[in-house]
Amino acid sequence: MPRYFIELAYKGTNYSGFQIQENAMTVQEKVETAFQVFFRKRFELTGSSRTDAGVHALQNYFHFDSDEPVNPRHIYNLNALLPNDIVIKQILPVHQNAHARFDAVARQYRYCIYRTKNPFLHDRGWYLPFQLQTPHLHQCAKLVQEHKNFIAFSKVKTQVKNHDCQISYSRWVESEDVLHYEVAANRFLRGMVRALTSTMIRVARGTLSIQDFENILKSGIPASADFSAPAKGLFLEKVDYPEGQFLTEIS
Repeated sequence: MPRYFIELAYKGTNYSGFQIQENAMTVQEKVETAFQVFFRKRFELTGSSRTDAGVHALQNYFHFDSDEPVNPRHIYNLNALLPNDIVIKQILPVHQNAHARFDAVARQYRYCIYRTKNPFLHDRGWYLPFQLQTPHLHQCAKLVQEHKNFIAFSKVKTQVKNHDCQISYSRWVESEDVLHYEVAANRFLRGMVRALTSTMIRVARGTLSIQDFENILKSGIPASADFSAPAKGLFLEKVDYPEGQFLTEIS
């Protein structure tokens, strides 16, 4: 049976996360419902990367199997059935054994912080109108890139075999009154990016030292970081796959 990847983007404000949950509205539920209404049959979707309630994505993926032919007109019709905060960007044929989650080789996240009141960012960023020592942020980000085990920045009760992540880059980008923390890795632990962000912000506000931050990185103590950064500032920007993952665009 042919397999397809769905590339989509969404604003996570109204959802209890990306993947299906009992008694909670999720992005997956909305997409599966749209498919069922349009094709008049049930589709089972498998997600590439779990995002928490309120987290946004500029790019995320599902995969599904179907004998139903898919064409660009279907994408238009499916988007018409979806709410305005979810959009299907592409549906791409892949090899039969391709997997949206397990084949991903890297993920890129961005966290947005704004320091001057802005009505256009209130649900897509963390408002922090405080004095911040931004050089400290850059120093902390560099330490993150040099580290491997992130158990201190992972929420407890996560079903993972290890807490190692290969960080490709970790950096803060400043633009007027907006700060972005950008980080990419082969994998991320649950709550990790928000914990990194809020713990670094504590350093920038002077409640932790750079040495404190490094000690937390090295501590090996689960969930010992700060997890206070709100979900609304976090974006999954990109999910990377090996070259040749996608066969051709549908036509």
